[in-house]
Amino acid sequence: MDKLQSLRGMVDLLPEQMPLWQHVEALARSQFRRAGLREIRTPLLEVTELFARGIGEATDVVGKEMYTFQDRGERSCTLRPEGTASVVRAALQHGLLSQGPQRLWYTGPMFRYERPQAGRQRQFHQVGIECLGFADPRSDAEAIAIAWDLLSELGVSGLALELNSLGDPTDRAAYRTALVAWLEERRELLDAESRERISTNPLRILDSKNAETQAVLAEAPLLIDSLSDASRERFEAVRRCLEALEIPYQLNPRLVRGLDYYTHTAFEITSSQLGAQGTVCGGGRYDGLIEQLGGAPTAAIGWAIGLERLVLLCAKRDAAEGALPTVPDVYVVSRGEAAERQALVLSRQLRQAGQMVELDLTGSAFGKQLKRADRCGAPWAVVIGEGEAEQGVVLLKNLRRSADSPEEERLRPVELLRRLLGPPA
Repeated sequence: MDKLQSLRGMVDLLPEQMPLWQHVEALARSQFRRAGLREIRTPLLEVTELFARGIGEATDVVGKEMYTFQDRGERSCTLRPEGTASVVRAALQHGLLSQGPQRLWYTGPMFRYERPQAGRQRQFHQVGIECLGFADPRSDAEAIAIAWDLLSELGVSGLALELNSLGDPTDRAAYRTALVAWLEERRELLDAESRERISTNPLRILDSKNAETQAVLAEAPLLIDSLSDASRERFEAVRRCLEALEIPYQLNPRLVRGLDYYTHTAFEITSSQLGAQGTVCGGGRYDGLIEQLGGAPTAAIGWAIGLERLVLLCAKRDAAEGALPTVPDVYVVSRGEAAERQALVLSRQLRQAGQMVELDLTGSAFGKQLKRADRCGAPWAVVIGEGEAEQGVVLLKNLRRSADSPEEERLRPVELLRRLLGPPA
């Protein structure tokens, strides 16, 4: 029988990897709480129409990358490829916007059928925010600041913010007309994929990865030249806010993002640690999406961070700094029926007191258990044998002792708790 394997691009997260993931997620939750954001959780599976209408049928995500199938009710269903459309659908379905503007965050797995590479898989995880009902340029700057501060708090280095304005739908329509005319005149100089996009999604040609196409695009008209006075002033206001926050940025007139729902501000935060594929966070404003999905015209802005890439960056940092994996505070060793029962009770008491405790459940010889205690890196081992169980005491062994500290102490459980936890604050 063939050995069962996970599907390509569907990656297991193993126990030794999880402490870093949990650290990243905990810092994100803390950052969001301080920013007044509330968590929302949406299903992995949605009707396909949600993404076709929301993201855009001409996008690569909808056209090439979605996991779509017919269910038993003959409905077309799709594993969510991104989080924004689902959050907006949930807000509309449950009337959240009738309660006023919403500051929401989410995290969870997404699915796209694309070529797996470092930090990018077919099942991947995102954390993101969606601020619904906010039109002021300050909300753009605040959303960017939340992402910037989270990445900074995580110790990600080499950060750079790239910024552009896509204008309103009228601006984009005018620019699209000018760009298509310009591209048609140079069609034969473009790569095959870009030629196909001229009639479907011409703005996506601007961030083509083909070097020859990029050379042609060096002289292409810029979207910023098609902005109305109102759109231009709005973009200037966002820039002034970022300058007040002392968040450095650079203008990137080719930045268009990959989803059709973006308007006005579009941005990416990159890290030099990731090389050419350096985007860590991407987002922007999508003032037309809520109306497009059946709601009233509503301003909104959001972003998403790919957790695989973020964890990869943090792992590189930890490796460079020699960070140690998480180890238990105490390793509990026992042998004999009464001793093992007492060890079970004591381990629970220590955990309830806030200690990270690993209880050896093998019943093997004391020597083997103590070797495991030493290998796991715990500073203390608590040993309970038949003699200790009869006397109502434990043996506390200092596994990382200095020359002037005792190797072991015989203590009653209450004394052990005081010894490990220290005096009350």
